Amino acid sequence: MFKKICALACMIGLVGCSSSRQSNEAISHDAIVETYIAIAQASYEDSLISTRVLEDAVNALLAEPNQTTLTYAKNAWLAARVPYQQTEAFRFGNAVVDEWEARVNSWPLDEGLIDYTAAFYGDESDNNYFYTANIIANELIDIGGISVDAAQITPQLLAETLHEIDGVESNVATGYHAIEFLLWGQDLNGTNPGAGNRPATDYSLGECTNRNCDRRRDYVSAVTSLLVSDLEEMVYNWQVGGAAYDDLMRKGPAGGLATILTGMGSLAYGELAGERIRLGLLLNDPEEEHDCFSDNTHNSHYYDALGIKNVYLGSYERINGDVISGASLAGLMNQEAPALAAEMLARLESTELAMDVLISEAARGNTFDVLIASNNMEGEEIISTVVDSLMEETRTIENIIRELNLQNVSLTGSDSLGRL
Repeated sequence: MFKKICALACMIGLVGCSSSRQSNEAISHDAIVETYIAIAQASYEDSLISTRVLEDAVNALLAEPNQTTLTYAKNAWLAARVPYQQTEAFRFGNAVVDEWEARVNSWPLDEGLIDYTAAFYGDESDNNYFYTANIIANELIDIGGISVDAAQITPQLLAETLHEIDGVESNVATGYHAIEFLLWGQDLNGTNPGAGNRPATDYSLGECTNRNCDRRRDYVSAVTSLLVSDLEEMVYNWQVGGAAYDDLMRKGPAGGLATILTGMGSLAYGELAGERIRLGLLLNDPEEEHDCFSDNTHNSHYYDALGIKNVYLGSYERINGDVISGASLAGLMNQEAPALAAEMLARLESTELAMDVLISEAARGNTFDVLIASNNMEGEEIISTVVDSLMEETRTIENIIRELNLQNVSLTGSDSLGRL
């Protein structure tokens, strides 16, 4: 751990490093915001690039539905999650991103809205009239006075009619998790090892399984195309003149720093530690895991945490290996409050180490849904260590906010967590 902290410290000049010279030049708030924008641009561009690869993989699956092409599509989905999860530090504090995010990463979802489900899923929900609407099986739906013509499954139908239909957030018809469900199918293993196991023949016109393969093909094609276009929109939003860029510029340098720290703290505390990790442990419910169909949740959590680190250090490694870096909060804190800067590096390292354990456990078959099982004491300890590390990280972020005398910064919380 000490070696890793020293390596990070060398990057930002916290300690003397023989391979680089320290700079005494003051780090401006404007320059930090410029780096933040550059990393946002690169992260969303990488998300778009990797999702275009996913779209190609889905097209290959539809051209020849077999286990090889299905596995290729699944792997492309997993790869696309790597850059996207690192963008989530830009969500909180940036209203343009937060409002858009519901279209691409909403969860959990009531998968009965989209396709067939196992018997245990049930036939109805008191909170969702469209719980078993099964758009893939039904061209016309009339529920609770709401009539839906789904004869043609198009991106417009998914985005403008079905997504969050009837005002229910779990009616997720678009985004990464809808695609995940269509590639993996339901995970029927509960808190035992194993992910979803949808057959490739669900997309075959000649050897169709589970009926309606033509409409299932239309759905997966439409939802993937829609995700590409949504990401294209966000890439544009971060360019000069884009909505996210202009909104951040209007806040000024101090407002920009406040936005950066709001994103870091809200993701670490309320969203990641609370809603995505602690809540699932409290409920012992695999339906509360973020990537629940693919059992990729450990990676999603890891890259969320990495996204926070990227923003703080002002450095992001692109999917092609290029590195985007510049003036950073880490460098500013080294100048303004070296002890607090060292503390923040230690917090980031502790979180990374805790996340590394999640990755290692998943490699052994103990994925997130296994770890949160009732009476899994070892799993509870591993998950609680991650939560505690993220909470400590957030406490330090709050100290940085106070040190910089930033005003009106409010971090997103979670009912599943105690007070900081």
